[in-house]
Amino acid sequence: MNEALPDVPEVRVVGLPQLTSGFDLVERLDLPMHLKVHGPLEPMGGEQLAQLSERINLKGRGGAGFPFHKKLRAVAEAAIRRGVRPVVVVNGSEDEPACRKDTVMINRAPHLILDGALLVAEALGARTLVVGVTRESTQRSMEAALSERGLTNRRGATIRARVQRNPVRMVTGAAASLVRSIDGGPAIPPGRKTSASQNGVGGAPTLLSNAETFAQLAIAARIGAERYGNTGLYDEPGTVMLTVSGAVARPMVIEAPTGVPLRYILQLAGAPPVPQGVLTGGYHGKWLDSATVNEAIVSRNSLDAVGGALGAGAILPISMNTCPLGESLRVAQWLAEESAGQCGPCYLGLPAAARGMEDILNGGGPAALEALKQVANAVKRRGACSHPDGSAMFLESTIKAFTDDLAAHVLGNGCGRPVEGVLPLFEGGQQPTGIPGGQPEQEQGPSRQKIYVDWTLCRGHGLCADILPEVFQLGGDGFPTVAQASVPRYAEAKALRAVRRCPALALRLEEDTRGAAPRQNLPAVREGGGGGRRALGRGR
Repeated sequence: MNEALPDVPEVRVVGLPQLTSGFDLVERLDLPMHLKVHGPLEPMGGEQLAQLSERINLKGRGGAGFPFHKKLRAVAEAAIRRGVRPVVVVNGSEDEPACRKDTVMINRAPHLILDGALLVAEALGARTLVVGVTRESTQRSMEAALSERGLTNRRGATIRARVQRNPVRMVTGAAASLVRSIDGGPAIPPGRKTSASQNGVGGAPTLLSNAETFAQLAIAARIGAERYGNTGLYDEPGTVMLTVSGAVARPMVIEAPTGVPLRYILQLAGAPPVPQGVLTGGYHGKWLDSATVNEAIVSRNSLDAVGGALGAGAILPISMNTCPLGESLRVAQWLAEESAGQCGPCYLGLPAAARGMEDILNGGGPAALEALKQVANAVKRRGACSHPDGSAMFLESTIKAFTDDLAAHVLGNGCGRPVEGVLPLFEGGQQPTGIPGGQPEQEQGPSRQKIYVDWTLCRGHGLCADILPEVFQLGGDGFPTVAQASVPRYAEAKALRAVRRCPALALRLEEDTRGAAPRQNLPAVREGGGGGRRALGRGR
């Protein structure tokens, strides 16, 4: 089983280094070495900085890819309109097990990140700078970098700068979570979606962007837009930082110009010559099948065009020797655990989706596949952050990319391949703890229970969808979208509760006893019925 990636894995460069300049000289560029390698940086005005960002098409490197120049102008306009000083926040919260590029930059080149952040702070007239991190190593390196520059959080300082350390959680990296924690709250998204550009730290307009984004800005400010554009693609110039892990000989972080073939990046890390699939963009990303991998080049637009995602730059191939659905199930279980636990579509929907994937692997058949599709679709665009959306995208991509394996599990006896655990998940060597509220081993696996809707009685109360979201979703008319469905074994007790609580008595639950002795794990209410089926209750 694959172990967690180290904080600072091996670093490689394709072509000439930009962000990683000096990495061949020292392990960490302190301020004197940073200045020797990169030289001094002259201040720039706010509009000048926005125009530079626009000319190089700089987009956020944390996953969302929002244009930096738009964010810069939005913060400046809000600060002027309200007559307040804005805040600058560097998001170095890298909490996905498959991502290490920002951690590498903070540990090895912290001053390049600070260059970009201080350039923005001066252009905007900001007097507060906060760097969000989640690892001990990044906290130490960034605090040392602030000290090397003489930056403190003392009152009266020209600019007050500090490091905000948060727990390692997937949702911690969300912009709203970081802002909330800086203000003294928990590092989880608030109950409503907010714009940091308008109302961020302390209610002030806040320019919050990813650590690599600030480093890229610092490079462009030094060498100019024209020279910056000489590297990479015309519409996406410059380099990108990638974390390559999974089924590779050497997990590593790679700085590469945009436009490099994806297969070349995989070869550098020692991936299989013909991978079964490649997960692009990390665990909120999308799978590329084996045939598509050869068509893809490293850029946001190219990966989008072939059905992948650049995201935060995580690239994870898997070999032909492992079950892709089993590998994806492990990730789905981890994503469910990472919920903040405050939005129903997330803390109920994601565990249900993970169990749906497990039900497919355990022989749940076409009904299990349909149930998984419905749950994944139901969680999208309904959370307080992007976690449910990204998780649903990952699950839907898994179903789309591995159709042959899906057919083998849904229509046959499985693909016959083991789950090797090649996708990194664990921190500090810890094993996964399973889905919150997960069921004991004897309650896993396929079920012989089926639940039916009697349309002559159903009045669209919707209680069934509240109690049993793994099976029932409500359509646009307010009625369940399925007439019958298999019930996963872990949800049998919930299914019985749904039957008993249906106000219209429109549900029934039956057990197919053909070919096996009926199980006695649920209380039964006999209703007659032949043909090898036993009715297990109707609402009373």
